[in-house]
Parts: sequence; structure tokens; C-alpha cells
Amino acid sequence: METLTFEVVGFHGTYHAILGRPCYVKFMAVPNYTYLKLKMLGPGGIITIGTSFQCTYECEVECYDHATMIIASAELMTLRKEVAKEAPDPKRSTGSIELVEGSKEVLVDPRSTKGKMVRIGPTLSSE
Repeated sequence: METLTFEVVGFHGTYHAILGRPCYVKFMAVPNYTYLKLKMLGPGGIITIGTSFQCTYECEVECYDHATMIIASAELMTLRKEVAKEAPDPKRSTGSIELVEGSKEVLVDPRSTKGKMVRIGPTLSSE
């Protein structure tokens, strides 16, 4: 019996455990990634740990969807920060527009004394 110290990470993925080369050497384990098998010596012979290709495929699809969602949410946060920097402040006054020489102000509705004004410049077409 041997004590093995490792860290547990809470993420969704294909693998239930990630073992490095020192662990494989210590337990004399041989991983075969093609057949999704891990073989090691046990007290009664060779221990074979495996899974199905269907289960692995489903886990990979779930992991891909999860990673895509994380990346999209990170990009969304970045875009929100950029838009917040570029968005104009509605409370800030932009100042007045300078009149062009020859332009004049005309009431939109000439029958009204308190109407909206429009500035017409000499460079506009007659249409």
C-alpha cells in the first residue's frame, strides 16, 4: 500500500483523473490512449481500467460546449468594458454647432410661433 498525494480540480472533462509520468512509473502503469485503457500490476495480476468510445465522445462534446461558453462569456466581458469606455456620456453637453456662413434658421412649421427650428445652409440642394 502506498500513499499518493494529489490535488482535486473541479472541472468538467473527459478524464476523471489526470496522472503524470511519475505516477505511472510509481505504479508501473501503462496508458494506451488509442484504446482508452490503463494497465497496471495488481496483487492478483494485471488490472485493466477502460471506458467506452461513446462515453468519451459524449464527455468531449460536453467539455467543448463548456469551454466555448467560458470563452464566449470572457469575450462578452471584454466587449462590455470596451463599449463602456467608448459610449458617450448622455449627461455631458456637446456644445453648440457653429453656423456656416450664409445659413439661416427656419421654423419647421411656419404657422406655429413655438416650433422646432431647422438650420439651412447654402450648400444644400433644393430637394
